[in-house]
Amino acid sequence: MKKIVKKHPLAIRWFHWVNFPVLGVMIWSGLLIYWANDVYKIGFGSTTLLKFFPDSFYKALNVPFRLSEGMAYHFVFMWLFFLNGIAYVLYTIFSGEWRLLMPNRKSFREAWQVLLHDLHIRKAKPAQGKYNAAQRIAYSAIIVMGIGSILTGLAIYKPVQLQWLCTLFGGYKMARIIHFALTIGYVLFFLIHIIQVILAGWNNFRAMITGFEVEKTKDEPVAEENTKSN
Repeated sequence: MKKIVKKHPLAIRWFHWVNFPVLGVMIWSGLLIYWANDVYKIGFGSTTLLKFFPDSFYKALNVPFRLSEGMAYHFVFMWLFFLNGIAYVLYTIFSGEWRLLMPNRKSFREAWQVLLHDLHIRKAKPAQGKYNAAQRIAYSAIIVMGIGSILTGLAIYKPVQLQWLCTLFGGYKMARIIHFALTIGYVLFFLIHIIQVILAGWNNFRAMITGFEVEKTKDEPVAEENTKSN
């Protein structure tokens, strides 16, 4: 037998589906801005292991020479990202939803168990409430990352007017590095999140659209009375 279980309230679904395309546009427009001064790489000395990003990457996505377009989109969607984020945080606080999202002292140990289970190394399924320990850590981290992106973004946008904020992050260059690193973090989160959604299946995805999840239930055994004849 099956039963319908309420999982995600309308507000959570709304914030999720607004944030997904908004953050996507923010990442894309940020890439258009970054192209004008693409200085970051991973390596040592004169050896480059990974450059962000090679010329072939820009050509494939038709990125070059679109700096003004990137800035226009970035600053407009930044406000949507900010307002949606503020509304989400306020909702989780006043609704009590934060209790289900915030990690606790057991979360990091349980998150390791979730990872081992997802990699099929550990057979036993870890503890699962509305969100498992790994989800609690990831979703809470995204909130912190969002705050960091807004603050570092303002610091590199107005380094003179907001000199105190720029100084707080170690100067303009460091603020830009942190801002870029957070963007890479969003991309990795997107990829892992999408893979996890695919692995979880349609029922989990449907819950984020409709707010309800379908659960299978076991039929309760029917007790039979035995009568004895004398």
